[in-house]
Amino acid sequence: MATKPFASSADLAEKHRALEILADGVYALTAEGDPNIGAIEGADFLVCFEALATPVAAQEWLDILRQHTGKPVRYLVLSHYHAVRVLGASAFDADVIIAHDNTRSLIAERGQQDWDSEYGRMPRLFKEPDSIPGLTWPTLTFNDQLTIPLGGDRGDLNLRHLGRGHTEGDIVAWLPEQRILYAGDLVESQAALYTGDAFHR
Repeated sequence: MATKPFASSADLAEKHRALEILADGVYALTAEGDPNIGAIEGADFLVCFEALATPVAAQEWLDILRQHTGKPVRYLVLSHYHAVRVLGASAFDADVIIAHDNTRSLIAERGQQDWDSEYGRMPRLFKEPDSIPGLTWPTLTFNDQLTIPLGGDRGDLNLRHLGRGHTEGDIVAWLPEQRILYAGDLVESQAALYTGDAFHR
């Protein structure tokens, strides 16, 4: 019996992307149901949230971001382990790559399987897949929460694990002073969430 392909495997049309400046030094790039990606300015560095599927795709985002800030990327935060969110990490040249403890475990357990699966399901997101140097491994992980002081008068960025959801290791990034939340794939606008390895309760 033939297996029915995922509808997304035939979705090859480019999506309209829009840069949104959510607050001073707080950015989001959205693209019609594609993975969103963001950045937060510290006093003299950037925290980037998500990495996209390939370094080439990530570099396109960084080129847009560089029209607004030239600060170096100190931290790259990976909200969870799915390939379309992490395999472009090398483009950021970040000092620290942050993920949840469970995300590191999931990469070790099935990172290559997830890469193969997502490439098959969403080929459009994998711009120049040969540019991917290998699995992305976090250099810093945590269990409950982690605070990044942004320096100057920019306040703190709070990274939190609120429990199992889209995966076992989702991280949200909360800017309390601006009341802005980066939610990864725990929330999607005008789209159903992928729940292939989610915890619905």
